[in-house]
Amino acid sequence: MTTNKQRRDAARRQLERQLQRRQVQEAARKRRTLIATIAGTIILAVVVVIVVVAVASGGDDKKKPAANGSPSGSDTTTPSPSTTPSPTPSTSYPPATGASVAFDGVTVKGAADLKGAPGVTSKSSKNPAKLEYKDLVVGKGETPTAKSTATIQYVGALYKTGTIFDSSWQHGQTASFPLAPGSVIDGFSQGILGITGVPPMKVGGRRIIIMPAALGYGASPPQGSNIPANSPLVFVVDLKKIEATPASSAPAS
Repeated sequence: MTTNKQRRDAARRQLERQLQRRQVQEAARKRRTLIATIAGTIILAVVVVIVVVAVASGGDDKKKPAANGSPSGSDTTTPSPSTTPSPTPSTSYPPATGASVAFDGVTVKGAADLKGAPGVTSKSSKNPAKLEYKDLVVGKGETPTAKSTATIQYVGALYKTGTIFDSSWQHGQTASFPLAPGSVIDGFSQGILGITGVPPMKVGGRRIIIMPAALGYGASPPQGSNIPANSPLVFVVDLKKIEATPASSAPAS
């Protein structure tokens, strides 16, 4: 027969077992909570790192110049800002039609068709000693100055091989460049503004501009532009519009 003392001992042992189970359960709950907290902290840290890296990468992309041979591409001696595309929507331009014109190794198909993209080929073994030009269409509009920003269409090619390295026609819109010294490569600004022996262009004109390497990108062409060092260049430029360069766009003195 079970005595009162035995019943009390049994109840006490049962209570101890219950307390032990509760302690084990509470310890397990605390471990799960701790693990969840640590995991949440790690996930939050990863998200923060990803956001910071994404923001930093976006900022770097905005600061990098375009890796092409556009006339505003910088070199080691002539720093210049990035190309500022005009707000014209992207357009698919037809090939220019009409007669071809050849000049000093350069041939332009559809030379006088200002509504179409001119076909430009070039083949020469010489290194031009100075800036050379030929007007395919003589403009009748305003004449730009060093304080002008020019809106243009252009094709840029290697003078010796004819390899096209950049074309606003292919980009589907015009491009705008300040013409102040240091804003674009020297041969480009001189070919539009004019120098001794080279008259300035006028709005509405189309011109072949052949330049020695020293007036182009010299020994340091833009990275990724596919322009070999010390390459003479040829541009076919249509001068569409000029306007005063905003003070904020002028190169630092």
